[in-house]
Amino acid sequence: MKTHWNLFEKITDIENIKIAHYNARKDKTFYGSVREVDNNLEKVAKEIQEMLVNETYEIKESDYSTEFINDKWKERRLDKLQYNPHRIVQWDVTQALEPIFMEVFCNFTCASLKNRGIHYAYKLMKRYMKDRDWTKYCLKIDIKKFYPSIDHDILKQLLRRKIKDKKVLRLLDKTIESAPWWKGVPIWSYLSQYLANYYLAYFDHWLKEKLHVKYVVRYMDDIVIFSNSKEWLRETLGKIQEYLHENLNLQVKWNYQIFPTEKRGVDFVGYRFFYDYTLLRKKTATRMKRKLKRIKEHKTDKNELLNYSEWCSINSYVGRIIYCDHYRLFEKYIDPVRKSLNRYYFYVIVNKNEKKLKRYYKDLIKKKYCVAK
Repeated sequence: MKTHWNLFEKITDIENIKIAHYNARKDKTFYGSVREVDNNLEKVAKEIQEMLVNETYEIKESDYSTEFINDKWKERRLDKLQYNPHRIVQWDVTQALEPIFMEVFCNFTCASLKNRGIHYAYKLMKRYMKDRDWTKYCLKIDIKKFYPSIDHDILKQLLRRKIKDKKVLRLLDKTIESAPWWKGVPIWSYLSQYLANYYLAYFDHWLKEKLHVKYVVRYMDDIVIFSNSKEWLRETLGKIQEYLHENLNLQVKWNYQIFPTEKRGVDFVGYRFFYDYTLLRKKTATRMKRKLKRIKEHKTDKNELLNYSEWCSINSYVGRIIYCDHYRLFEKYIDPVRKSLNRYYFYVIVNKNEKKLKRYYKDLIKKKYCVAK
């Protein structure tokens, strides 16, 4: 196994710290704390460099701001760090360690990784389901309270498998132990996304190398495994539960499922996958219908201008629909608001020349997510 030693020099390099700031500030230039750093970048970068070199950098519990949100009918706790210096430092550390993490991740590991988001998982699912013989049955599992359940001691041991630089390990230990509770990592922390994926990375290898699972996709803590045998999937489920409990101190959520793929399809990453076609998830489609119907009644029919939030919502739904077989849904709900999309673009973005919106719109056009032209 390849290990890495001289990493601290890269983390403490002042140019790397500046790049970390430029990455961390994306879409946050309206923050007062971001503008302060922009105006004094040299000074702030040197202060961060000194803290890292002298190992005086610390994260206190008071540095986190806590917020509770409802995500898909689940209450989630979000712990957000201050921008300066904490989020800059997290980007700085991640930039140095990302290549190391990516060496360990399997090709079916998705979520919170560059070029490995929802559409990457979508493509894997479509490719796997071409093999009808081997995808007759599906095992779908979810890990119970994954982020809050990550064991600090186990995570530190796993990090020491690849990283041997003691200063970097001490810095990572401070970050892990700074969480406002005795176990788990903060959901809203940039570095936590990589640490959470890394926590399950060796489990991924175990699935492939020990259990010889042929088709598997993991989107953070949501896992889908295919097989041509329901009995084999039941045995595999038992082994997974045992491995997660003994090695990672995690539990499989009670709502795991083993079912025939052809009859039910596979509900995963916002889509329902069938052999010959792909549909939008029912709950997503229902929310979309309600929202677009409301926009049409209050804006399009009255010939009023959309607001920025509505414009973004419509384009996000378009981005979902174009990847599945929903021509009728597109025709019934997106086409009636197409005129409003065009009006918003020409009246707000072009006439008022709002640079941020214009850049955002160009990105959408480039990715073919937006129907307004």
